[in-house]
Amino acid sequence: MIDFLNGIPPFWMAVIATTFTWGVTALGAATVFFFKTVNKKVLDLMMGFSAGVMIAASFWSLLAPAIELSETLGYIPWLWPAFGFLVGGLFVVGASKLLDRAIKLKDEEKGKSLKRSIMLVGSITLHNIPEGLSVGVAFGAFALGVPGCESVGAFLLALGIGIQNFPEGVSVALPLRREGVGRGKAFFCGQASGFVEPIAAILGFFLATAMRSVLPFALAFSAGAMICVVASELIPEADEHKNLAVIGCIVGFLVMMILDVALG
Repeated sequence: MIDFLNGIPPFWMAVIATTFTWGVTALGAATVFFFKTVNKKVLDLMMGFSAGVMIAASFWSLLAPAIELSETLGYIPWLWPAFGFLVGGLFVVGASKLLDRAIKLKDEEKGKSLKRSIMLVGSITLHNIPEGLSVGVAFGAFALGVPGCESVGAFLLALGIGIQNFPEGVSVALPLRREGVGRGKAFFCGQASGFVEPIAAILGFFLATAMRSVLPFALAFSAGAMICVVASELIPEADEHKNLAVIGCIVGFLVMMILDVALG
């Protein structure tokens, strides 16, 4: 384990890691004070890199340990991980659809603008919940000494989430500003979309440590949710500069794989 991590309780590691991801969201939202637009090429490259990191982390830090733990606990090795992965993906898809139905407004110009703003903040906040849960579950598994679950891998997972949170903060704050919302309010909404991550991480940590028998499901659930976020949010968002996004994805995956295997 890396020296500076020694002596820090896993719970506080989870809090620190997700406070970092929230802070990067706030950093992205803070661009509203300095810029009217941000270079889309840079954002697409970051989105691609984050997608690669999160795909790799979903396997090495979540799904592979879930399979190994299932075997250790005497379960059918693939059953609970497969079920958890499926439920995690369907959770993100279903929650997005419920959000869309819940905020339907009257077809007026002011209503349209408000709906766009609510959709923007709500959708990003929603998909930040499974991201926070994923980090909390990863650190909870590390606290229990689950084979394959290391603090380094959990921190790398948080790093990937944090990197993609910067464009998210930008994508909330700047559109709100363009619709006439004040800079302070736009920044507040942008950073607030990431505040849910530390809360979700704490919940995920305690659920993981309290119920070891369902940990294979929880780890795989987090992996499924992460892959769904990548497929439904990050990759489509980076469609303007696909080649840059693909290069970023490949590099992100390789970086995560090498660091997770070498340091984990």
